This record gives sequence, C-alpha cells and structure tokens, in this order.
Amino acid sequence: MKTDSTTKPYAVIDRSCKPLIYVTFTGQRETPENFENYLNELYRNYDDKAPIGLIFDAENAPTPNIAYQKLQAQWMQTHFNLIQRYCQGVAYIMPNPFLRPVLKMIFAIQRSPAPFRVFSNKEAGVKWLKSRCQ
Repeated sequence: MKTDSTTKPYAVIDRSCKPLIYVTFTGQRETPENFENYLNELYRNYDDKAPIGLIFDAENAPTPNIAYQKLQAQWMQTHFNLIQRYCQGVAYIMPNPFLRPVLKMIFAIQRSPAPFRVFSNKEAGVKWLKSRCQ
C-alpha cells in the first residue's frame, strides 16, 4: 500500500493466507489519500483472477463519513462483476453494533456482489468463510 510519511493507512490488507484475505481497519479516520489507497488495495485482491474470501475486521474501525460510504458503494458498483465472479464470501467482523447500520447504508446504495455475513467475533467469521472457500 503506498503511503507517504504523513498518511497512515485506513486499513491493512494481509494476503498471506490466500484464498482468505484479511482486511483490518486500523482506527485511522479516512482521508482522500488513505481511502484511495484502501480501494486500490481492495482491487489488488483480484489480481490473480482466482477465488478468494474476504474478512473485514472492523473491530477498530471508526464510523466512516457518509461521503466515504458512498465512495465504497461506487467502488463496489464499478467492480461488481469482478467481485461477483471471484469473491466466494465476505465475513464482516463487527463486535460494535453501532457500525452495522453503516454496512446497511452501503448496501442500500449498492447491493453486495458476494454472499456475506456479519459476525461479532473473528473466529466464527473465519470458520464460515473457510467453509465457503473449499
């Protein structure tokens, strides 16, 4: 992920356990730079044109500004077919119930291109996603 010395990442993406890919939100507020990097890194998940499963760990995620929620929805719309073809499922780890309406808002703008479930803990989400990626 490209960053300069003043831009802290919005999320860290770990591809070391493919086909499972972990997207961990850092707790940093979104900025134009770090959110653009985040979306670019999401796109890189599809470079191999192979099936994947995504785990979005929102344990430390701040509530995103509505403008960034819309950008996320637009990104999903733009890449809908790519995501639908290769993403076997998305596990959203959201122990904080206050973030769940944010996900509903994004999906109200753009429906999810992949099957998904929301979990309060990572272990349950990983177990569900592993069963989808076999």
